[in-house]
Amino acid sequence: MIRKVLAAVSIGLPWPLRRRLLNRFCGARIDPSARIGWSLVLCDELEMGPHSHIAHLTLVKGIRRLSLGEHAILGSLNWVSGFPQGLTDSPHFRDAADRDPALVIGRHAAITSRHILDCTDTITVGAYSTVAGYRSQILTHSVSIRESRQRCAPVTIGAYCFVGTGSILLPGAALPDYSVLAAGAVLNRSMAAPHMLYGGCPAKAVQELPEDLAYFRREEGYIV
Repeated sequence: MIRKVLAAVSIGLPWPLRRRLLNRFCGARIDPSARIGWSLVLCDELEMGPHSHIAHLTLVKGIRRLSLGEHAILGSLNWVSGFPQGLTDSPHFRDAADRDPALVIGRHAAITSRHILDCTDTITVGAYSTVAGYRSQILTHSVSIRESRQRCAPVTIGAYCFVGTGSILLPGAALPDYSVLAAGAVLNRSMAAPHMLYGGCPAKAVQELPEDLAYFRREEGYIV
């Protein structure tokens, strides 16, 4: 609790001083070249690689771990939340003791602006992937109508993927490496084939993609 209070009150400090405070007293591991804007980041473990960046007005709460690889970006106005571990007085997710409320963004990957991420279980965004546009939702927990109970499962976005604006990814969803999820698609299961365009509700394979597309071969995450 003390760590979270310090993280919250440090928002108004100059960034070099704020970074030192987070590293020394809040258990963070933030590279000197990384930066957090005017955002509230409340988690047990924070790791930011070289030149990674959390933009302004993003809220991170209720998760155990936030990890950004080298040059990774978590953009502005995102809402990242989860159901914390260790709430013994709660009936939720008692059968999921191995769940990890975490957000892991790989090197040169980006989550743009105004997305909602439910990290009750782990969300992984692979290297060089982009959660693009805005208004996408990634959910790791839901209600089972059949069992009348809550359940959770991780969501995985592979390397060199592109998630179009307004997409929804549901618990257990997995997008293979070198894949595109079309705008507005609903991905509700694990897909297997790479180099594929997935789209629709629910999402299905729509079209094979050439392996030599420039997006799949770039060496920098930022697209100009």
